[in-house]
Amino acid sequence: MLRALTLRRSLQSLHHHNHLKPLISTAIPQNPLNPLSPARACSSLSSPSASSSASELRKYLGYTALVLFSAAATYYSFPFPENAKHKKAQIFRYAPLPEELHTVSNWSGTHEVQTRVFHQPETLEELEKVVKDAHEKKTRIRPVGSGLSPNGIGLSRAGMVNLALMDKVLEVDKEKKRVRVQSGIRVQELVDGIKEHGLTLQNFASIREQQIGGILQVGAHGTGAKLPPMDEQVISMKLVTPAKGTIEISKEKDPELFYLARCGLGGLGVVAEVTIQCVERQELVEHTSVSNMEEIKKNHKKLLSENKHVKYLYIPYSDTVVVVTCNPVSKWKGPPKFKPKYSSDEAIQHVRDLYKECLQKCSVVPVKNDLDINELSFTELRDKLLALDPLDKDHVVKVNQAEAEFWMKSEGYRVGWSDEILGFDCGGQQWVSETCFPVGTLSKPSMKDLEYIEDVKQLIEKNEVPAPAPIEQRWTACTKSPMSPASSTKDDDIFSWVGIIMYLPTTDARQRKEITEEFFHYRRLTQVQLWDKYSAYEHWAKIEVPKDKEELAALQARLRKRFPVDAYNKARKELDPSRILSNNKLEKLFPLSDTI
Repeated sequence: MLRALTLRRSLQSLHHHNHLKPLISTAIPQNPLNPLSPARACSSLSSPSASSSASELRKYLGYTALVLFSAAATYYSFPFPENAKHKKAQIFRYAPLPEELHTVSNWSGTHEVQTRVFHQPETLEELEKVVKDAHEKKTRIRPVGSGLSPNGIGLSRAGMVNLALMDKVLEVDKEKKRVRVQSGIRVQELVDGIKEHGLTLQNFASIREQQIGGILQVGAHGTGAKLPPMDEQVISMKLVTPAKGTIEISKEKDPELFYLARCGLGGLGVVAEVTIQCVERQELVEHTSVSNMEEIKKNHKKLLSENKHVKYLYIPYSDTVVVVTCNPVSKWKGPPKFKPKYSSDEAIQHVRDLYKECLQKCSVVPVKNDLDINELSFTELRDKLLALDPLDKDHVVKVNQAEAEFWMKSEGYRVGWSDEILGFDCGGQQWVSETCFPVGTLSKPSMKDLEYIEDVKQLIEKNEVPAPAPIEQRWTACTKSPMSPASSTKDDDIFSWVGIIMYLPTTDARQRKEITEEFFHYRRLTQVQLWDKYSAYEHWAKIEVPKDKEELAALQARLRKRFPVDAYNKARKELDPSRILSNNKLEKLFPLSDTI
């Protein structure tokens, strides 16, 4: 599924006209109380003066209603500024948008804004002018990447700047294995652009559509207990700041700001260029196997230390643990020789059969233009299955069991280049919460990572949460970027990242709302019972801001315990005093004493 920033013209006017149809109906009910009914019409003929007065009254009442209606439509459909004290009403939510107004949403469709301001500079000079003009006018231009963050951290109704057109590889140093790029380049484009030099990135997140600037600013990560999050690969940066113009920072040049800005959440400047430490391009062997918790506990330390990349996928309401490891192909042995027990078609057939069975039980007739189920991937089939009854625990358990069987039949090896192997099909639109917490060192793991999972699974079963699979667990080494959830001053510390999920496999607004409510119940259970216990903090691209004031204050206080909030806010004041690069989410997470 292509995950990308959605920038679209609103096409809701059709719905608006549909809603107005009942209001302009010309049918006249045959009601004796209706002034235009036959009975009333006959009686009015005997009194011309009364008829004239009634006609005049109806005319002026009509004019008044028209004026009031027009005023209300204008008021409620006009987009207020982001800092407006009142909330926009929803009465005319289907009103057509002005030509210059666009809707921008993240790929999951969980967050969206409407804006008139969406800059896409093509050069550094154009970007500098955009930032300078916004600073002088004190208008917001929040940096936004590919729009992949589940929480929409880059979105701002007041205005945005996107560097998708600044996507060039500027310089390759093959000897030092370094590359300098414009930050609007997507991960896949970067990898394709440097592979001819025999280079690639040290690690990858699950998907490849992110812009480099965005993936670094939110502290994204891959997996491998010896490999740090991706921000640690940054050697130097070029920031375009509102107050100080374009500045270059590195470990040698302003190291304090450099480390702070590597995971700066887009609040310290627009990242225009980055120099990244790369590694030699290499083929990896991916091994997928199915285990259980008892076996994992016995082999956990070995799995972490002996594999370059490793992750676990847990299936709720089962003891199944899918273990995926990736390591360089041996120069001496070559890739392993393995004949799978099941073909890819055989591995997925039982999922197709389950879908057909569920359709029959639900008496659902497949839509004619639906794809043939034989053409669907496993994740697409899972979405269709869940869409039939996403909040019924027993149904979700049945789907989870089918997933466990799918992985069992998919055991085996796969060989490919690292950028091909390390990706992961995350499925369709979804809500996700991912937490990061310390788990000891590589030589002495605390085993807190497995305890956390056991607690999550017990919580799911006790509260009968309709939790779909998988619960994904990954690991990284630490980073020196203080705003990263995996930051540490101890070089040998390792961190675990655990993601819980609920899919949004439907376009039905009411059903999506119900799934959203259930997900936040699920998330809150983990928050209340586990986060403090394990010193767990959410990924910046997945943290959601509470609406409740007390909960928000508690979150702000909690963030202060883990991150250098004062240093971050001080840098924001110096580099962006009018906070034109901010948005509501950033303002609520890191409030300052003054306002724009």
